Amino acid sequence: MSKASNKLNPTTEAIRIQIPRTDEGEHSAPLYLTSSFCFDEAETMRAAFADEIHENIYSRFTNPNVDEFIKKMCVLEGAEAGYATATGMAAVFVSVFALLKQGDHLICSRSVFGSTHTMVTKFLPRYGIEATLVDAADRQAWENAVKPNTKMVYLETPTNPQLELIDLEWAGSFAKKHNLILNVDNCFATPLLQRPIDFGAHIVVHSATKWIDGQGRVLGGVVVGQKELIHDIYLFSRNTGPSLSPFNAWILSKSLETLDVRLQRHCENAMKVALALKKHKNVEWVKYPFLEDHPQFEIAKKQMKAGGGIVCVEVKGGIEKGRQFLNKLNMISMTANLGDTRTIASHPASTTHSKLTEQERLNVGITPGLIRISVGLEFIDDIIADLSQALD
Repeated sequence: MSKASNKLNPTTEAIRIQIPRTDEGEHSAPLYLTSSFCFDEAETMRAAFADEIHENIYSRFTNPNVDEFIKKMCVLEGAEAGYATATGMAAVFVSVFALLKQGDHLICSRSVFGSTHTMVTKFLPRYGIEATLVDAADRQAWENAVKPNTKMVYLETPTNPQLELIDLEWAGSFAKKHNLILNVDNCFATPLLQRPIDFGAHIVVHSATKWIDGQGRVLGGVVVGQKELIHDIYLFSRNTGPSLSPFNAWILSKSLETLDVRLQRHCENAMKVALALKKHKNVEWVKYPFLEDHPQFEIAKKQMKAGGGIVCVEVKGGIEKGRQFLNKLNMISMTANLGDTRTIASHPASTTHSKLTEQERLNVGITPGLIRISVGLEFIDDIIADLSQALD
C-alpha cells in the first residue's frame, strides 16, 4: 500500500490508499485479472494456505484489487477488517449465515429491503435459525424479542424504502446490554454520512452497487467490522464462493475517490426535491430525514451528517395515480436501482417489495402510492421540472 498517515482524513485516505506500484510506475492501480497467483517456493505456498502469512493464492480468496477496495472501506467505516462480495445481498447473506448456526435466534427490523426480508423469513428457518421481526421505532418490542438463544440484531437506518430512522446510539447500548452482535446495513447513508461502528455496531454491510459505485455500472457488496467476526465471514465465504470480481473491485475502488463530492451534490439536490414536492397539490406527504417534520428528525441530525439522496413521496390517488406519475416522467429513469448519477423513480409495492404480502408491506409503511426517488446529479431545476410535470 502507499504511505498513509493517521493524520489524514478518511476521505483523503480513500483516495490515496493504493496497492504497491509495479515496475511500470503506474499512477492508477492496474487490474489483476488472474484466477490464481504463483509461488517461488513450496514452503511459502504451504504457509499461505495455512494462513500463517498473507499472500495472494486464488482470486476467490484474495486479490490485490479486492484488497485495495476493502482497505478503503475499512478506513471510511472505522473498521478493523472486511470482506467484499459479488453483490449487496451476498454481503447481507454472509454477514448472517457465517455467524449464526442452527438453534440461534435473530432479531430483525421489520423495515428492511425486500430480499433481506425474504431471506430472514423464508430461508433462515430452513436452517433452524429463528427470526423475530420488530417495528423499527418500538424499543419495547426489541426488548420483548430477546431470547436466551438470541445472537444477533440486524437493522437498516435509514430504512428501505420508508426512510425510518433507528437511533444507533440506543441500538449499540441494546446490543451491548444483551451481548448481541449488532449488524447494520449502512447502504443508504454510506460511511460519509454515518458510521455505525462509532455507535457500537460490530458488523456493517453495504450494497456497493448503490452509492459506492454511484454510476450504475457494476454489482458488489462489502462487509466490514471486528476482526474476529470478519475472519469467520472470510472462512465461510472462501469456501462458499460469493467473492467480488477483481474488475468490479477496481471500479468500486476508483468510485470511492469521488464519493465525497458526489454525495454532497446528491444530498443538496435531494433536500431541494423534498421541499419542492411538499408544495405540490397532488402529493399526500413527503419524507426525507433532514426535513423538520420527519418523525425521527432529531435522530437523523444526531447521527447523520446530511439526509442522503433518497426522497419518499406518496402520490394522491393510490396505486393507479402512482403508476400514471411514473409513466409521465420524461427524463427520470424507471429502473431497479438507486444511488446513480441519474435520478431514478420506483414503485416499491410492485418492484423491490412485491414478494411481500399486502399486509407485510403495510406493516412497514409501504403504501400503494409510495414512490421512492433516488435523486441524481442532474441540474436541480431539470429534476424538479420533470417531477412536477408528471405530478400535474
